Amino acid sequence: MSYPGYPPTGYPPFPGYPPAGQESSFPPPGQYPYPSGFPPMGGGAYPAVPSGGFPGAGGYTPGGYPAPGGYPGAPQPGGAPSYPGVPPGQGFGAPPAGAGFSGYPQPPPQSYGGGPPQVPLSGGFPGGQMPSQYPGGQAPYSSQPAAMTQGTQGTVRPAANFDAMRDAEILRKAMKGFGTDEQAIVDVVASRSNDQRQKIKAAFKTMYGKDLIKDLKSELSGNMEELVLALFMPTTYYDAWSLRNAMKGAGTQERVLIEILCTRTNQEIQEIVRCYQSEFGRDLEKDIRSDTSGHFERLLVSMCQGNRDENQNVNHQLAQEDAQRLYQAGEGRLGTDESCFNMILATRSFPQLKATMEAYSRMANRDLLSSVGREFSGNVENGLKAILQCALNRPAFFAERLYYSMKGAGTDDSTLVRIVVTRSEIDLVQIKQIFTQMYQKTLSTMIASDTSGDYRKLLLAIVGQ
Repeated sequence: MSYPGYPPTGYPPFPGYPPAGQESSFPPPGQYPYPSGFPPMGGGAYPAVPSGGFPGAGGYTPGGYPAPGGYPGAPQPGGAPSYPGVPPGQGFGAPPAGAGFSGYPQPPPQSYGGGPPQVPLSGGFPGGQMPSQYPGGQAPYSSQPAAMTQGTQGTVRPAANFDAMRDAEILRKAMKGFGTDEQAIVDVVASRSNDQRQKIKAAFKTMYGKDLIKDLKSELSGNMEELVLALFMPTTYYDAWSLRNAMKGAGTQERVLIEILCTRTNQEIQEIVRCYQSEFGRDLEKDIRSDTSGHFERLLVSMCQGNRDENQNVNHQLAQEDAQRLYQAGEGRLGTDESCFNMILATRSFPQLKATMEAYSRMANRDLLSSVGREFSGNVENGLKAILQCALNRPAFFAERLYYSMKGAGTDDSTLVRIVVTRSEIDLVQIKQIFTQMYQKTLSTMIASDTSGDYRKLLLAIVGQ
């Protein structure tokens, strides 16, 4: 599969890209169709729960991490059902003899605030040029991911003794003459941070007067091409590009919108919105409004404001009040007050939402994820659940998405590539650990059995064993 829409067509061109007089060498629009959608991830229905009244005695253990595609719902009294592939009696996705909170794996204490100061990228994108400035003279977006949590880590770290010119020379030799030395490309690309890849791109143009991205496109194809080009995009640009692709042309890939807009920090979302405008000449909120509708549209518009409370302190009184409000807006009435769910899930911090979910379970005898499944359907259900799942355990949300990208016939390569690339410097170590706990197999084992060739080599080099 070739890499779609690269460079983006129909938008204001990047400065100096394509080079004047060479426009004809770029693939014509429509030559690289983007893979459609995601594989269905099962129904939204959850196993029936015993009627517990309000408020009930006993009740469920808080939490539970139900998810699309047939996860069990909240644990039943007297024993917790296992995740797929877990022998009965081994607990709700926890490793044997493991002590999981509420029966599902828990990450270390989390802090979702903005990360360290952003470093302006050098080299830019594409072709080593600096991306255009944001309106109002703000600094260009960074290629360095904001730290989303404390105690999380990526599988890709900046290389020590980094030499951009030496790496550019290695890549040039790998693509020169007959054939391509894909292994040399894998060795360089998989062991450099995104910021270092931007420097390699700039050094390549300085040294050889050629565009590294264009050379890579001419030497690679299919999934390997898509993965390598994704790795060379600055992280904010890659998120903005993915959102644009999800809404471009016929149909909308709603799961891409959910995956990005419902899981990023305020700072990251604000940078994505600015990048979307500066690189594609379009307003992200307007595109969302024209491509979605109803309560799902309102949820995504709320998300793209990048205005969630990021205070790490939990107000337990507010959690109790919010739980009561959510019950009265859903289970406690005929019909559903969707705006109440939108308001609370779009504004409260993730630690605060986690406390609200625990309060809800104690009060309503049912976990909040299960209630959302009963009160909502379709894309808005998936969006609300994604927010709650990130509040409970963000790495587990991505582990589930990775699992379903490879489960069953065929592979959703775009989702596999996007998650591996975007989480590789943030929390892919934790995602791998929780993947093993949830599915009783390692992420690298599943990737190895579902992919092949240089594409598999590069994915495994990023993910690690």
